Amino acid sequence: MKKIALLFICFFIVFLAKAQDRVITTGVPFLLVSADARAAGMADVGVSSSADAFSQQWNPAKYAFAIDKQGFSISYTPYLTDLVNDISLGQLTYYNKLNERSAFAGSLRYFGLGNIELRETGNPDEVPRIVSPNEFALDGSYSLKLSERFSMAVAGRYIHSSLKVASDNGDATPASSFAVDIAGFYQSEEIAYNEFNGRWRGGFNIQNLGPKISYDNDEFSTNFLPANLKIGTGFDFIFDDYNKVALNIEFNKLLVPTPQNPDINGDGTVSTEERAQNNENYRSIGWVSGVFKSFGDAPDGLSEELKEFTYAAGAEYLYQDSFAMRLGYFHESPQKGARQFFSLGAGFKYNIVKVDVSYLFSASKVKNPLENTLRFSLTFNFGDKYDEY
Repeated sequence: MKKIALLFICFFIVFLAKAQDRVITTGVPFLLVSADARAAGMADVGVSSSADAFSQQWNPAKYAFAIDKQGFSISYTPYLTDLVNDISLGQLTYYNKLNERSAFAGSLRYFGLGNIELRETGNPDEVPRIVSPNEFALDGSYSLKLSERFSMAVAGRYIHSSLKVASDNGDATPASSFAVDIAGFYQSEEIAYNEFNGRWRGGFNIQNLGPKISYDNDEFSTNFLPANLKIGTGFDFIFDDYNKVALNIEFNKLLVPTPQNPDINGDGTVSTEERAQNNENYRSIGWVSGVFKSFGDAPDGLSEELKEFTYAAGAEYLYQDSFAMRLGYFHESPQKGARQFFSLGAGFKYNIVKVDVSYLFSASKVKNPLENTLRFSLTFNFGDKYDEY
């Protein structure tokens, strides 16, 4: 089977759910995967880093602080490379600063699962039916400086998921939904310290706020969108005109309800009926109330709520804004998914063209689908320059 990887994913999800009943899962999780190599090189840090063409995914409010008038980027991320070679995530982004205070941007993100061969029987000589599941998101955003040092942005997103395989009656209706983001970004003036100059940055982004997604138009077979809160801060050490080091730290939390303890009767055993009722209760939660519930519904209280936060730290060294080296670390609680990894990255700029690459090393016993994967991004910046300060 060419796509034994899909079975691997399914078995992994089932295993993880049995081992950790309160891991939060959502629909269309590709929306949370880092698509650009710059942020990936800093362990998926991007909400408070300096503005670039990839800001649409991390914090569109940063576009109001962009130096270049226009930017266009394309990125490519192979997925599950240890198993297959045709699953990947790609993204196109374009932004345009309308003036000193405002900007708009648009992006297209496409997640393709390649070709899957389907056979009705176990006969290897049967001519297979080929399907190509895929998902995509189309975004648009507008950012505006509310003051010289603070900006906000709103973004809208259309989500399309075509993963359902057609049955004999040909029913394979894709699922779709929409979502909005609300973001803010702060960047200070350059401050003179004793041995260097510095600049503070801070940002937040409330992402993917929207109705649940379903393939069957059934209230109890819907999935939450990966609504997410990002908040972070950063500081630039500006040593001279040639050398700069940026440090960033970021915290994330899914704004999705925590699955509850299926032992409804509290007798120490979980029956099939109890598990079904627990699942039905969870599916019946609305997406708006789910956002508010996500801050206080963990069965083990505050200690479990804190485990639902992930954190990441990243550093970037820039030489003449033409060469960059990056590294980072990402941590998620072992009880909430166990994603833990280190990352390395580099960037090269010549004239209007910039190339970024990144590489991920897993630090967890749970295999990361992006482990041992090179990610690539290409950026073109053009037009007038704006004053950064």
